[in-house]
Amino acid sequence: MTSPIFEPFTVRSMTTRNRLWVPPMCQYSVDERNGIPTNYHEHHYNALSRGGAGAVIVEMTSVLPEGRISPLCLGLWSDEHTAAHARIVQAIHDGGAKAGVQIAHAGRKASSVAERVSRDGGSLSIEEGGWETFAPSAIAYPGLKETTALTEERIGEIVDAFGAAAQRAVKAGYDFLEIHGAHGYLITQFLSPLSNQRTDEYGGSLENRARLVRRVARTMRAKMPADMPLLVRLSATEFVEGGITVEETAQVAAWLKEDGVDMADISTSGNYPAPIKVYAGYQTPMAAQVKREADIPVAAVGMINSPRLAEYIVGSEQADVVLVGREALRNNSFALSWAKELKVDVDYVPSQYLRAWNTRR
Repeated sequence: MTSPIFEPFTVRSMTTRNRLWVPPMCQYSVDERNGIPTNYHEHHYNALSRGGAGAVIVEMTSVLPEGRISPLCLGLWSDEHTAAHARIVQAIHDGGAKAGVQIAHAGRKASSVAERVSRDGGSLSIEEGGWETFAPSAIAYPGLKETTALTEERIGEIVDAFGAAAQRAVKAGYDFLEIHGAHGYLITQFLSPLSNQRTDEYGGSLENRARLVRRVARTMRAKMPADMPLLVRLSATEFVEGGITVEETAQVAAWLKEDGVDMADISTSGNYPAPIKVYAGYQTPMAAQVKREADIPVAAVGMINSPRLAEYIVGSEQADVVLVGREALRNNSFALSWAKELKVDVDYVPSQYLRAWNTRR
């Protein structure tokens, strides 16, 4: 038998073995607080790859130390980071998947308490190992510390840092890169009229608010091989009145396509606390709208937790790829499990595990 989710997917020169990808999910596991990936990361990402995913995207990785969500997050701001990321790439390739990495800056949501830390969230003070945070405007995220508005000179430095991180990621051997423009981090903060109240060329109109992400995309593309895919993750909506709309997100995606972005990974929210009605596949209609209006391949994400739902989303052409997050954490071999459930024969079951994954039994 066949299934659309087990068909290969090609973007630029990269072809993945199926359309079941693992999205970036922060692990908060850099215990040395230096941004350098550890043995934990190698084992974690190898397990996800060996489980049959078509591609695995490494968690949010910051372009600068002050761009990390927490001190326990990954970075790519030095050559020392490059060597460690190369080991993650090898671990993913050893499992047969393509390796991507999400390049980011947390902006006003930086210097936060990591999920693994036993404390009720909030910002870290300087005494606790935190740092000053920066944003488009001096508007703090609710519940976090005050932030500093970026100067135009500092914005330029951050754009350059995205380019340098892209260059290091290429050197590390990643197959594709993703710009993090979602979940309320720095790029989202610029895109949203709620958090961006600037009066210069980076504020006001959607075109101005999109200026940062477009500069980042062009700068990263210039540092990447011509045949290497570049993705962007965007929050289609904030679920807050006056915030980003799906129509605006589609326009931004269309502009980014002109700037060399090949695919949009469509999520939602994160820039302000918001009431969200969550159900299986709840973000998929927005991914489908962006795909249609921007004429760009998209990935859908959000509680896609069963093979039949994933099959419907891809088969009905609402999305080209589905990103499976929480289910992948519950079951690293979700892709192989889904192949067995759908009775699809795949040729990438690890030979050591064949007795468990024979789809004819």
